[in-house]
Order: sequence, then structure tokens, then C-alpha cells
Amino acid sequence: MRRLAVVLFLVASQAMAQGWPSRPVRIVVPLASGGFADVPARILAPRLAAQIGRPFYVENRPGAGGTIGADLVAKSEPDGHTLLFTATPHVISAHLYKALKYDALKDFTPVALIASGPYALVVNSQMPVSSVLELIAAAKAQPGKIDFASSGNGSAQHLVAALFNSMAGIDMNHVPYKGSGQAMQDLLSGQVKVSFAGIPNVLAHVRGGRLRALAVTTAARWPDIPEVPTVAEAGVPGYEATLWLALLAPAATPGEIVQRLYSEISKAIQDPEMLQNLRSAGIAPSLLGPQELGAFIGAEHEKWGRVVRATGATVN
Repeated sequence: MRRLAVVLFLVASQAMAQGWPSRPVRIVVPLASGGFADVPARILAPRLAAQIGRPFYVENRPGAGGTIGADLVAKSEPDGHTLLFTATPHVISAHLYKALKYDALKDFTPVALIASGPYALVVNSQMPVSSVLELIAAAKAQPGKIDFASSGNGSAQHLVAALFNSMAGIDMNHVPYKGSGQAMQDLLSGQVKVSFAGIPNVLAHVRGGRLRALAVTTAARWPDIPEVPTVAEAGVPGYEATLWLALLAPAATPGEIVQRLYSEISKAIQDPEMLQNLRSAGIAPSLLGPQELGAFIGAEHEKWGRVVRATGATVN
């Protein structure tokens, strides 16, 4: 009887995959409109629609560190018509929110890692520091007196900076905002002096002289600002924080649909126009398939769990 049930399930899954998609595909972005995940999702969606011949549309469901949108997708039908376009906060929030109604690993099927990129460690140009070591020295001379801005408690910006604080042995004061827009305004005005921010959000201000880029958070330098060292090069050995973007589906989504999605994404991000659009958004294609993505997210889940525990990071 059990074997018959398995056979029937496989037959139904294959039939579902062959008919997919039978209606518009919803890509849920659990973060704010215009942000690190939203812009690339809106670049990818029309490309997939053109290739597959069915509409793909983006729906923002921000809030609670990305957990509202993730919960929606986790509880959706595993038929390939509701997907999660998520980022590093997916595994960070899993450790910050203690009463989640979903499991960040078990309740999702990995589809594809799509892209990755750094944050830039920037300071307001009025601040008299020109390097990471000078910032560390200033912070040690004034414990708790230098403010750094983030888009909110428990955000990726917060945890990337908290990791820097911990590894550099300093105590900069966290000033959380409700989104990155106001944080950037106050950084530019000098209300706060330091932030880890997405390169597309700061590049024009760096080139215009209002901000000074001290380092990037990835293991390698970023091509758009090759003169800016990595945090590890600049004085904090071993530091690395990569922001990534991935597409996930609800658990139990048929493997045939997952493989079709991965194949279409792989094709999409090899297109020169698509590559340029992603680069303009401050990220670089970094393709991994379902199995490799599963291992990658598992490792990231462990890494950021250690950071949360070590830094004592909390949410409101």
C-alpha cells in the first residue's frame, strides 16, 4: 500500500511538472521595495517570463526581518507557482526570531543561488578617518561613542557591522532605522558617521565626495571600486561577509519543476544584458544548483548563528 502511494505521488508530481506553469508565477520578495533583493528580482522576472512564456511577477511582503514573506511561501502549495526570492537575512532571522512558524532550512526547496556581492564600509566624509585601522583606533579611543547606522535590528547591515565590531575588538553604537533610506539620509547628513551599505546605494556618494569607502566585506575586491581594499586586507584578518540572493520554493516542490527553474535561471543570467543589469545593481552572478545551494545555505545558517550568539544581537 505504501509503495502504491509513493508511485501515485511520483506520477502526480510528474504530471504537475509537465503542466508547469499553468498560471502566473508569483516571486515573493520578503524585503522592502527597491532594496538589495527587490531590484534583481525585478530584473529576473521578465526574463523568465520571456523564456518560459508565462507571466512572472514580483510581490513584496516585507517585515520582521523577511520572516513574513518567508512564512507565506513556506505555507504555499508546492506546485512551483509561488517562489521566494530571498537573501542573507533568511538565515540571520532564523536565529533572531525565536517563535518562527517555519523552519528556514526544512520548509524550503533550494532552486538556485543567483548572485552575490559585498557591503561597503563607509564613513561620512566629515569623519577624520581614511582607513579601517584609523576607524578602529577612533572607536577604541571613544568606546560606544561612534554611531553606525543600519536598516533595522537584526538586519544584514546590523549583523555585518556587529561581526566587524566583534572581530575588531571595538564597541561602535548601533543606531537602527526602519529601512535603509532614512539610514542613508542621516549618514549623508552626518547624524551618524559609519555604515555598512550596498555598493549601488553609496557609489555615487563616494565618487561625489560625501562618503568615504574604507573597505568591502567580501573576500575579494569589488570591480567597480578596485582601489578599495577588503576588510580582511585593511586590518581585520579573516573577516568576510557576503550578501547573496537565492530562489527557493516550498518544500516538496517536484524535482522536475525545480530543475526546469534552475535551467531557465542559468540561461537567463548568461545573457549579456542581464549580466550588465545585475552588475549595475551591485551584484555579480554566482550560480549554484539546488544541491550545492542547499549545502551553501546550511553553512551560512551555521555561520550567522555563531555571529548572533557571539554578538548578542537582538531584535525589537
